[in-house]
Amino acid sequence: MGRGNLQLKGLYFGGFLALSLALAGTAFMCGPAAAQEVGPLQVPPPSETQAPPPVHRPDNPPGKVAPQVGSHVDTAPPSIPVDQIIQKFAAREAEFKTERDNYTYTQTFVMQTIDSDGQADGEYRMTSDIIFTPAGKRIEHVTDAPVPTLQRITVSQQDLDDLEHVQPFVLTTQELPKYDVKYVGRQQVDELSTYVFDVGPKVMEKNQRYFQGRIWVDDKDYGIVKTDGKAVPDIKKHGSENVFPRFETFRENIDGHYWFPTYTRSNDTLHFTTGDVRIHMTVRYANYQRFGSTIKIGTARVADPDADKPEESKPQR
Repeated sequence: MGRGNLQLKGLYFGGFLALSLALAGTAFMCGPAAAQEVGPLQVPPPSETQAPPPVHRPDNPPGKVAPQVGSHVDTAPPSIPVDQIIQKFAAREAEFKTERDNYTYTQTFVMQTIDSDGQADGEYRMTSDIIFTPAGKRIEHVTDAPVPTLQRITVSQQDLDDLEHVQPFVLTTQELPKYDVKYVGRQQVDELSTYVFDVGPKVMEKNQRYFQGRIWVDDKDYGIVKTDGKAVPDIKKHGSENVFPRFETFRENIDGHYWFPTYTRSNDTLHFTTGDVRIHMTVRYANYQRFGSTIKIGTARVADPDADKPEESKPQR
């Protein structure tokens, strides 16, 4: 998030259409950027202001919203080697990433600034359908984007990129070498038994974005079911500041196979050199449908070329 006047325009990024807020007189002067921490962040207690949806086993009824309660973390060594657990969930995440690219869904992103009385004094809202063109290309179609009323911050292109790539964090086998992954222990989260890991980038390369925080992995199918952290690094250069909120992302089991992100929330305070700004952010992912899954496949049969001809015109056999 940055500061500046707001100008609304449409942009394509990574094959996706998004609405971006360009910063006119974007930045303000600030001191040298602080050094970035590379280790895992401290995990705060669960928010009491808003209840996320629960994680579900395949046989759980969908659509119910209830607090997600975690028990204490058992730090005893797991029954199988930690490296083996990491390799298993990274491989599972690689499969999930490929599968999610075959799904359509609706995404609603809301960013609000909160005043000293706890009331929203500005908002940016965008609802999009992630769909496929007739040619099979996956695109983002914005269906609702009211004029933003944010005054104290702006939603930057980097925020929108993080919305696509970092907040629904996926740690695949390919991405794994970029991260330090530290085993924390085991924790019961609602009805799920999970492995808990702290995750942070090994090295922050220029113009690259990373997740830093904590992940919870189902100990039966090795899917990530929850993440808690932030996109790093904050960007402070050329007299401008672009800082990013801490968030939690929750997943649910879709179609009995993979854990899909369904809800992201953030209640955080962004620290600028000119003062703090409290924000509230939510992202909801709904209506997951596998592309082409509505096509009914019946028993194959040989088509009769004369089936649609009038009876008297059919050849005699």
